[in-house]
Amino acid sequence: MMDRRLVENFDWSIVFLFFAISCLGLLSLYSALYTQIQMNPTRNLFIKQVIWFASGCLVFVATLLVDYQKLKKLAPWMYAATLLALAVVLVVGEGIKGSRRWLNIAGFNLQPSEFMKLVLVLQLARMFSSQDVEPYPPIKQLIPAVLVSLVPAVLIVVEPDLGTTLCLLAVAFTMIFVLGIRWKYLILIAIVGALSIYPLWHYGLKEYQKERVRTVLAPERDPMGSGYHTIQSKVAVGSGMMWGKGFLNGTQNKLRFLPEKHTDFIFSVWAEEWGFWGCTVMIALFFLFVCASLRVARVAKDRFGMLVVVGLTALIMWQALINIGMVIGLLPVVGITLPFVSYGGSSLLTLCAAVGLIENVSMRRYAFRPR
Repeated sequence: MMDRRLVENFDWSIVFLFFAISCLGLLSLYSALYTQIQMNPTRNLFIKQVIWFASGCLVFVATLLVDYQKLKKLAPWMYAATLLALAVVLVVGEGIKGSRRWLNIAGFNLQPSEFMKLVLVLQLARMFSSQDVEPYPPIKQLIPAVLVSLVPAVLIVVEPDLGTTLCLLAVAFTMIFVLGIRWKYLILIAIVGALSIYPLWHYGLKEYQKERVRTVLAPERDPMGSGYHTIQSKVAVGSGMMWGKGFLNGTQNKLRFLPEKHTDFIFSVWAEEWGFWGCTVMIALFFLFVCASLRVARVAKDRFGMLVVVGLTALIMWQALINIGMVIGLLPVVGITLPFVSYGGSSLLTLCAAVGLIENVSMRRYAFRPR
């Protein structure tokens, strides 16, 4: 018999916001792919995404049925399996546009790096919820967590996938920050980061990655090359003005000036068609989702649940911030999708599982029920 408290503590606001953003995403994706659907109906990526979304809803429900505490024991095994998949991708993965990120399984391209985002959060939450780890832990307790974060980050950056790498590291840092990090460590990180800029720029980044950084400062220096994506995206966003050009009426989109419009630059499609106020609505929905999720973290009954929710919320927040910053020209183009909105099956399944886990923690917060 189901415990009635599971239903009582179900946070409907999170589900509403999740579905609202996803519906706006499907609407925007249909517009982005409309011309392609007309020209080649047999390659209908929109229908494929609808199938992924339906599958994601099943994943969401499935994650509600198992007590999240059981994942604590499974986290190391899930981490090891996903790490192995990342290594396999580098050997036999599907290569697309110079990147080897996907495993082709039954006609669907699965991206292990997307699943690593979820698995890393679970593994770090397990490590940090140990009774031996105190708030504001010493450096010796942080080193294992740093290594657990860096190993998949290195494998992913080799693919290459700089956007996912940055997202993983941002999520790991957010979880460490919430656990508690001493000021001297923050200062040390800042110093090491500053000293790493020169060697990273000259020896760590490839030429095309350097060009993306230069493009942020001056996209007009190479308008038909490295600056093309940023310029066309900014034109699309700006041309939407206050109210937008209307659904299916975006010229940058329809005339195919906008690159990667169904993945990395889906927000540009939305901005052109729905304008400033449409962008405000979408950003507001993301903001409310983050606030609702952090409320769940605040009332979680244990540290493991709290850290899981914080990590998953940080994943969605950082991914959205990086993507929107990239689209409007504030950040380099690093190839990262907009959560729940961009096309991508692996990403959507991972995000649906993330929302399910956040609800899972909310449903099982009995010990901290407010009076």
